[in-house]
Amino acid sequence: MGIIKTAKLVYDYIRRDEENNMEETDRAIDGVDVDIKEGDFVAVLGHNGSGKSTLAKHMNALLMPTEGTVWIGERDSKEEENLWDIRQTAGMVFQNPDNQIIGSVVEEDVGFGPENIGVPTGEIWQRVNASLEAVGMTAYRSHSPNKLSGGQKQRVAIAGVMAMKPRCIVLDEPTAMLDPNGRHEVIRTVKELNRQENITVILITHYMEEAIQADRVIVMDRGKIVMDGTPKEVFSQVETVKSYQLDVPQVTELAYELKKAGVKLPDGILTIDAFVKELMSVWKADGSGKEAQHD
Repeated sequence: MGIIKTAKLVYDYIRRDEENNMEETDRAIDGVDVDIKEGDFVAVLGHNGSGKSTLAKHMNALLMPTEGTVWIGERDSKEEENLWDIRQTAGMVFQNPDNQIIGSVVEEDVGFGPENIGVPTGEIWQRVNASLEAVGMTAYRSHSPNKLSGGQKQRVAIAGVMAMKPRCIVLDEPTAMLDPNGRHEVIRTVKELNRQENITVILITHYMEEAIQADRVIVMDRGKIVMDGTPKEVFSQVETVKSYQLDVPQVTELAYELKKAGVKLPDGILTIDAFVKELMSVWKADGSGKEAQHD
């Protein structure tokens, strides 16, 4: 079993009237089975209403299954006595860092989580130092979070989760409110934590360029998992991805359109460097890149 596993997971949002009688149910997760291995970097994609954020909230027991089971660190999330351990196993980073930052000074904010779970003072400061260094924010430790950029705030929020030493970090669209530079900062930080600290990362995103950084991409639609594979395996299926109201990386779409026009390019090109390399090899091979024309 991986660090996070779901079996036949179902979740219904229930709407109630003024007398608390059930008025309507909306199925957000519909029979999801997923197994995420420790140390993986997994991106979860889906259009608005696909169920991806609802799935994320099950990964540290913010939501409880309507049906089925979720295991986090081999603990069943439905068992109340497991919640303390689950919340320390899987940390959560939300879309708006202002909702997660509570300290008036960066280092105090990062130390709040460990202090709240009873970590000794000396170890708290060791964790604060290590976490700020891991996200590249040591130089800002004495700053007010209010004076930081959006990307810097999000890195502080990640450091606050890191200081609690989770085995897994779930990020629910952490770059949605950031400019391109801020998005780059956060994704670079997350990738380094995954590679260097072996922390499992689950990234909920709607930016395809972020998804290609992952080891594995899961696509959701109408509460179900409809695609699951490496970024190359998923984005090679351009028309299928688009059928779920999603885009593919711009360079992937460019290569796909050129291939349809006759240029002999492979499927699943994900980066500009790969695109240039493949295009140059085509030109060197036949001088034109066009398939031979037959009478």
